[in-house]
Amino acid sequence: MKKPILVVMAAGMGSRYGGLKQIDPVGPNGEIIIDYSLYDAKQAGFETVVFIIKKEIEKDFKESVGDRVSQYMDVRYAFQNIDDLPEGFSVPEGRKKPWGTAHAVMSARDIIDGPFVAINADDFYGRDAFRVIYNYLSAEHPENPYPFCMVAYNLANTLTENGYVSRGVCETDENGYLTKVTEHLKIEKAGEDAQSIMEDKTVMLCGCTSVSMNMWGFTKDFVTEALEGFPEFLENGISTNPEKCEYYLPSVVTRLIESGKAAVKVLTSSDKWYGVTYKEDKPMVQQAMADMHASGRYPEKLWE
Repeated sequence: MKKPILVVMAAGMGSRYGGLKQIDPVGPNGEIIIDYSLYDAKQAGFETVVFIIKKEIEKDFKESVGDRVSQYMDVRYAFQNIDDLPEGFSVPEGRKKPWGTAHAVMSARDIIDGPFVAINADDFYGRDAFRVIYNYLSAEHPENPYPFCMVAYNLANTLTENGYVSRGVCETDENGYLTKVTEHLKIEKAGEDAQSIMEDKTVMLCGCTSVSMNMWGFTKDFVTEALEGFPEFLENGISTNPEKCEYYLPSVVTRLIESGKAAVKVLTSSDKWYGVTYKEDKPMVQQAMADMHASGRYPEKLWE
């Protein structure tokens, strides 16, 4: 059985930050969030990483991230291209956005050759998450034709003090398999818990609620399934929202669960998730990283 590989979705980094050179460091020695994910993944057993980027940021990305990491891991690159569409489809007039996270993973279809973990480039997941998902994908699961998995976090460990966040609230069956992910687009902290503001009501959510932070584990069959479902997505999406519709990983997962093709094990992490959703979050993230270095969780300098 092939070892799991790490797939990092980074195609949006340049546009979100105004160019890679403008990415703010959060570590005491200039580390950015992706550095910690790569370090934790390596410690968990990952030996290969696939970076999904835009062709326009290739040079900057290699200089800022890829060349350094290539000293310790096998580094591969895939390019998410808005023109990468099935026969018979074209980019709608005015469309600028990429086609979403499922399309990003599809961009690496020629180099994903075994089980893989897909993550966002700008989220801090913690070492425990990489350990549990690597171990799950490294084991045999003959009872499931598509033994997928995801890492869920306690909602309270993913909130910011500075505004609203979007989270996918997970529901599971009695055996810990995912049955449904519901997107809540406007969640804010409420003491130890949270409240989700819906269109016509406010829903209280326990801080212990399991949420997805887009850390998924798949076999390579997922890529085949995503490719097969893409034309139907495009037909519906282009007709209703041609400039902004996106093909998301959870939507493919939901379709495979509902059809009975896939069983998605929900793994859990006790770690706290970190990200800079608002500029006011940065000092808190910087302090958290400094504390983890000081405690010995991370060495004074990563990779040394």
